[in-house]
Amino acid sequence: MTDTGDSDRPGTATATTDASHGFFGQPRSLANIFGVEMWERFSFYGMQGILLIYLYYDAAKGGLGVDQATAAGIVGAYGGAVYLSTILGAWLADRLFGSERVLFWSAVVIMAGHISLALLPGFAGVIAGLLFIAVGSGGLKANATRIVGTLYGEHDPRRDAGFSLFYLGINLGAFFGPLLTGLLQSTLGFHWGFGLAAVGMAIGLIQYSLGRKRLPDLAREVPHPLPRTRLPLVIGIAVAGVIVILALVLTGVVNAINLALWVIGVTIVAAISYFVVILSSKLLSPDERSRIVAFIPLFITNAAFWSLYQQQFTVVTIYSDERLDRNLFGWEFPVSWVQSINPIFIIILSGVFAAIWTKWGDKQPSTPLKFAAGTVVMGLAFFLFLFWAGGGKNSTPLLAMVGILLVFTVAELLISPVGLSASTKLAPHAYQAQMVALYFLSVALGTAMSGQLAKLYSPATEGVYFGVIGAVAVVIGVVLALMSPWVLRMMRGVR
Repeated sequence: MTDTGDSDRPGTATATTDASHGFFGQPRSLANIFGVEMWERFSFYGMQGILLIYLYYDAAKGGLGVDQATAAGIVGAYGGAVYLSTILGAWLADRLFGSERVLFWSAVVIMAGHISLALLPGFAGVIAGLLFIAVGSGGLKANATRIVGTLYGEHDPRRDAGFSLFYLGINLGAFFGPLLTGLLQSTLGFHWGFGLAAVGMAIGLIQYSLGRKRLPDLAREVPHPLPRTRLPLVIGIAVAGVIVILALVLTGVVNAINLALWVIGVTIVAAISYFVVILSSKLLSPDERSRIVAFIPLFITNAAFWSLYQQQFTVVTIYSDERLDRNLFGWEFPVSWVQSINPIFIIILSGVFAAIWTKWGDKQPSTPLKFAAGTVVMGLAFFLFLFWAGGGKNSTPLLAMVGILLVFTVAELLISPVGLSASTKLAPHAYQAQMVALYFLSVALGTAMSGQLAKLYSPATEGVYFGVIGAVAVVIGVVLALMSPWVLRMMRGVR
């Protein structure tokens, strides 16, 4: 481990970097995090690939018979809750246990969720399974990203390339998960698909356990330990929160129909609160506070991006089920296989983007310009649906969907791994994991919005739907591009 020169920043501990080059030119420990994230994404996307159709298919097809709009809202709300729960995972890491321990036990909780979906019938399995997976995934996501950040110094030129390779691991899992769970769902039934997701998470947990000790000490550090005297208060607040949630659900105030709206509202309140708490902290240096301010427009733009991108699991799934020609050599392939198209392009192109950013070095576009470009391209992807708007069943050729999802991929690579990297580069020392959680709150907001927006989708109005939403994304991206000089100044030396 070598000193990167960050020790001169007020209010921070000495940052370290792993100087090894054993994993495609990256630190050796990246391979371990790469593996656990790959298997977690296998289980996550494998399950999510069949979740929506499980909810709205009728009993004759093995589903639960929920209407499409409500089912889409549930999927969006669940996806938002996954990213919303990164707050809990990050707080536990920053104040009590450290990122490495939280990551391990989060993986255990995720596996319990997939087992619940596989073994418990009906809505009991859905409620228990999605609750466990949402909480566990939130803990794993925030802390896996933070641990990757500990492998690099702030100015290590390998950083963005390393996050791109980390993103490759995510998408290897995302590619194989929907393929295999979808195949089992279409041949043996939904619960076999959910069971395979549980097996995938178990493999990831075993793989991670074998390499835990090689991770840097920073991964186990508790940056801002909670005083023992405050622990009873925290436990009391947690218990009260659970009681309030149960009361809202049991009285019908929170229900399947309005769940996405609740997640959107809670996420907005949580995000504002987080910005206020971090910005008002006495632990921040002036440069760190300025960087948090710079993150606000990135947060808003990122939420807009994900509100479109995450419709792969709502609108695009319904579209693929009802409008896409899925005939492949005389055989209609499972709906969930469409969700493996995007990861194929990620696997192919993530190395290309990593090489480009590495070769360009300091000449590459700044973080705000990458965010802006990704959002504009995402809006253009929605415009492409307009060429087939208003068609009938099986009216959209498979190649058209492949082309659209290629544009999705380019947009994603411009913004998503860059956003993960930016959240660690801009993070104050005292709020490292929680800064990553703040990034994921923007994803939570966008994901929950994707479920709420999906309720507006219908074949009769899809031309207006795709056109308006695409145009809004383009406008937001252009506005950020115009603001980028100011944002870059506020980032205080971070690009």
